[in-house]
Amino acid sequence: MEYRGWVSVLPEEARNRVRVEVAPSLSRVTTEVLRRIRQLFDLDAAPDLIANALGTLAADAPGLRLPGCVNSFEQATRAVLGQLVSVKMAATFAGRMAERWGTALEQPYDGITHVFPSAERVAQLQPEDLRPLGVQLKRAAALIAIAQAVTEGRLQLDNVLDIEQGIKALTALPGIGSWTASYIAMRAWSWPDVFLTGDYLIKQRFPGMTPRQIERYAERWRPWRSYATLHLWHNDGWAPLTEAAG
Repeated sequence: MEYRGWVSVLPEEARNRVRVEVAPSLSRVTTEVLRRIRQLFDLDAAPDLIANALGTLAADAPGLRLPGCVNSFEQATRAVLGQLVSVKMAATFAGRMAERWGTALEQPYDGITHVFPSAERVAQLQPEDLRPLGVQLKRAAALIAIAQAVTEGRLQLDNVLDIEQGIKALTALPGIGSWTASYIAMRAWSWPDVFLTGDYLIKQRFPGMTPRQIERYAERWRPWRSYATLHLWHNDGWAPLTEAAG
């Protein structure tokens, strides 16, 4: 049985915690809702431990956490929609999909009116169906391929234990490259040790270095390379040690 509803999460900075409000329609599954919120906000992380492991890279934002998700299929879809476009545009595409094919909430909240469409619903679409939303046909075909693989049992997006095998299964689908698959592992599966070597901004942080040199440099951040990736995105003033670039 599916349960739908809204959740409000607000920070209480003075007490170092968040305050959660759950829609009445989700009252029977509160435990699961709280589990997903913990994943979404990475509340089980150990920031001090991670910051110490990352050293100077984490100095500017030692409490930076790894954003997770509530719905792994939605997160995978957002990863595809985000290929070569801004975060804002990807969010716009996702919102249009929710309005067009999602399920309306019985109790809307603060402008939130729909639940993101299920894999089963998206699997029934054709790439041309997404063109009016502004989604390119190649990306539309890729996210539909993910939906069909999930629906047919060829792809597991929930409770993934073998991350390497999961990434391999994703990259076997049309339109899903290494960056997209690795980003899904980072965000949908909350895997702490993903490093996006091919990411444009990551490469900008390592001028004059080859992908292999960048990967070798990032080895020092295991097993927290997902957090290292976030810090590299966040800290535009960071530069690698010069002796490691040779």
